[in-house]
Amino acid sequence: MKSKMNRRVFLGAVASSSIVPYFFSPAANGDEQSPKIAGFDLTGTEYDPHQEWRPYTDRKLRVGLVGYGVCQFSAEFYFQNHPNVEVVAVSDLFPDRCAALAKRVQCEKTYPSLEEMVKDDSIEAIFLATDAPSHPRHCILCLEHGKHVCHAVPVHYGQPEEGERLLECVKKNRGLKYAMFETSAFHDDLYAMEKIYKAGGFGRLIYTEGEYNHTTAPGAPSIGSYGNWRGSGSPLWYPTHASAYYVGVTHKRFIDVCARGINPFEKAKPNQIGNTFVAEVALLNTEEGGLARVMYSESYGTYLENGRVRGEIGGFDSTYRPLEQGYSGTGEGQEIVKKLGNSILKPALPPGVEPGGHGGSHGYLCCDFVDAVLKDQEPRVGIIDALNMTTLGYYAHLSAAKDGEVLKLPEYTL
Repeated sequence: MKSKMNRRVFLGAVASSSIVPYFFSPAANGDEQSPKIAGFDLTGTEYDPHQEWRPYTDRKLRVGLVGYGVCQFSAEFYFQNHPNVEVVAVSDLFPDRCAALAKRVQCEKTYPSLEEMVKDDSIEAIFLATDAPSHPRHCILCLEHGKHVCHAVPVHYGQPEEGERLLECVKKNRGLKYAMFETSAFHDDLYAMEKIYKAGGFGRLIYTEGEYNHTTAPGAPSIGSYGNWRGSGSPLWYPTHASAYYVGVTHKRFIDVCARGINPFEKAKPNQIGNTFVAEVALLNTEEGGLARVMYSESYGTYLENGRVRGEIGGFDSTYRPLEQGYSGTGEGQEIVKKLGNSILKPALPPGVEPGGHGGSHGYLCCDFVDAVLKDQEPRVGIIDALNMTTLGYYAHLSAAKDGEVLKLPEYTL
């Protein structure tokens, strides 16, 4: 019989070495000019302070930062604060933004474009916070110039063929690291889910849900974007915050998709691709034989980047409860989670690096990429997971436009 893993059982697992979770909610980064964008204020995170960060090298990774638009993302992942990083150059197409980024991260060298920056042989790695449609092209440019590369989501924006070009480029440059900075990967709950899944604490996943509700008040202006790319696609072309709740937990793929779109109640004018949907919901078959639901909406209500999983012997849902009460399962499942102990909590970060926004994920994504390069290990979200989290959205929109027709999804391999 299934029973809920209560606070006493969960904390018993992490208290065997006098370890208790620590809740961190930092103050704002001090930049009063930063835009108020949903998700950036979600800085609370639970981690284990006894899993200390320890220096492992004196080497500093020489990083270039590109893009300082509405979200000012290049400065939000704390590369400039990491003890093993030197930010050696910054770039933005707009001179005023480039100057602001340089000042923010205290970097003297600037470039007017990525195309100029990649020629700098002193730069080893580049973080891209450029417009989503340019991500594949920009990543390819970096890799072809011998740079490790990481970027904001998604890996492509309704361009699966461009994603495939990037995959081929990654294959040809196996000595270089590629990572997509999907914030959900370092949400407290998803981080725990991945550990539990790998240990067998869920069994095979029967049903999963991922939800991204980017709340927009009625009549409020949409978030600005370079070339208005945010207004020229479809809702599920930006699916990764939600799809990560299957792909990021299992590192497996979706097999096929059927989807429905929701039109506004008032007649809407089609955008550049002919889309009128303001929300899309997809139902997918998974590699394990289970089902998944993935949605994107800008409807009014609570901002959401969350999900839950249901498996053969256990499930996890921390949406309305503290992390330690998120797991429920059979006795077998509870024993597995208990043995995992404090490993299902995130470790402490390096001095000066804060968890940041989007569920306390920003600093962890930075550290994950730096570790991938300096320790020669795989990043949390590599090219296969990035494509599996992203491409479903392109086919989901096609399905919704065809009244829910079931469409097969591509399979990616390295």
